[in-house]
Amino acid sequence: SQYPAEPPECLVDFPVQFAVSWMPQNSLTDIYNQFLAALESLKEFWDAMDEIDGKTWVLEPENPTRSVTARRIAIGNNVSVNIEVDPRHPNMLPECYFLGADHVVNPLRIKLNSNMHLWDPEISLLQNLKDLLEIDFPSRAVLEKSDFAKDCGICYAYRLAGATPDQVCDDPRCGQPFHQACLYEWLQGLPSSRQSFNVIFGECPYCNK
Repeated sequence: SQYPAEPPECLVDFPVQFAVSWMPQNSLTDIYNQFLAALESLKEFWDAMDEIDGKTWVLEPENPTRSVTARRIAIGNNVSVNIEVDPRHPNMLPECYFLGADHVVNPLRIKLNSNMHLWDPEISLLQNLKDLLEIDFPSRAVLEKSDFAKDCGICYAYRLAGATPDQVCDDPRCGQPFHQACLYEWLQGLPSSRQSFNVIFGECPYCNK
């Protein structure tokens, strides 16, 4: 209703805010040109995310929109890494959070920390992650999602209110994954479980370790 004294409202699927530069004499063409410039500035970010989506198994989100900056990528059986990419600096080392049993993710954390100096902004984000972690991510061409994404050992489902099983038994012979909510509820019901602050300790429902 304030147009053209104020710019029209713009809804965009961007990972950053789309700030319109507007004067009353401007036209919709000016906004369109600003939009194209903003698109171009995010191309590197989207190229990096598209390579990850196309060449790895992304566990979450299943259908990412263009504004989503995080990916949870499968590394192996019940092991994954959650990365948070800066859309303004997509060639910089992203925040990495590993999910899985300690005996598997601890060596990955050590490799990431000791190889951090090898990060090369001239090569792709995915290739950098492979080089630093010294791994190959499971490929869509070779493996199915079911090869490394197992159902929760309590509710026997993969998705529960949008969440996937991200708590894994640390015993190497077990490695059964659970939803955090399922495991918490299960352990709360056991008389042998103990709680310290907001962490609960108890036996694995699968192997009793």
